[in-house]
Amino acid sequence: MAKYSTGGRSGGASDSCELCGAEDRDLRTATVAGAELQVCGECARHGEDDDAREQGEEQERRREAARNAAKLNDARKGNPEHWEQGGADYDDDPLPYLVRGYGDRLESARQEAGLQTDELAGELGVDEADVLAVEQGRATRAGVGGSLITALEERLNVQLAEET
Repeated sequence: MAKYSTGGRSGGASDSCELCGAEDRDLRTATVAGAELQVCGECARHGEDDDAREQGEEQERRREAARNAAKLNDARKGNPEHWEQGGADYDDDPLPYLVRGYGDRLESARQEAGLQTDELAGELGVDEADVLAVEQGRATRAGVGGSLITALEERLNVQLAEET
């Protein structure tokens, strides 16, 4: 019968696997079901691979961002009045020259700040679609104004525009 640990040890180190109870084996630290345990090599395969889990989470975040962008784009395609009413603001709020990779820079800075695109847009009082357009490197095509770039740079302490 397997021995499941609560994580505590009484009386010092043990030389038995905290998962299966096998004794006199080389033990290693593994995360199993969220708990860090000292386990034998055979039980270590039940542990979570932190790199694989993080890659999976990153892929899911990107998929969710793509789904959100598709929803927003679909909604706008069906509503041409959006551009007729709001316009692109090219003359009133010109877009500065942007640095190479500005979208990736913004995405990294937003994630480091622990914000979702909708949260960041809400803080800045802008449409989430505009924040997504900048993250996806489509600021020019989406008609994003320079004031949004400046606001993003200030809020996230990141350089998106070339210094003039």
